[in-house]
Parts: sequence; structure tokens; C-alpha cells
Amino acid sequence: MIANILLAIGLVMIIEGLVYALAPSLVEDLLEALRNLSLEMRRTFGLLVMVLGVCFLFAARALSAG
Repeated sequence: MIANILLAIGLVMIIEGLVYALAPSLVEDLLEALRNLSLEMRRTFGLLVMVLGVCFLFAARALSAG
């Protein structure tokens, strides 16, 4: 269980690092776009991304079990 959590955190860190290393100007543009959204829209976007992540986890679990 702990190994899976560490694996997941490590993968997120790798992806985040790649984004900042390969496209730092796009990150600045994204942050500016987020600043222009209302708090409610940012909250909704965050929840949708979280639900999508949970769906990915269920899909990965189903594919590995099959």
C-alpha cells in the first residue's frame, strides 16, 4: 500500500517536473488563465479533475485484474 502511494506521488512529481522543464511559459499562461477564473469555477474544475483521476484509477485497476 505504501509502495503504491509512493509510486503515485513519484509519477505526479515526474509529470509536474516535465511540464515546468519543457514548457515554463505555458505554465505561466495557465496560471494567468486560472487567476481569471472565479473561485467557484476553479473549485469545479478541481473536482472534475479529481473525479477523472479516480476514474483512471478504477480503469487501471480493472485492466490489471483482467
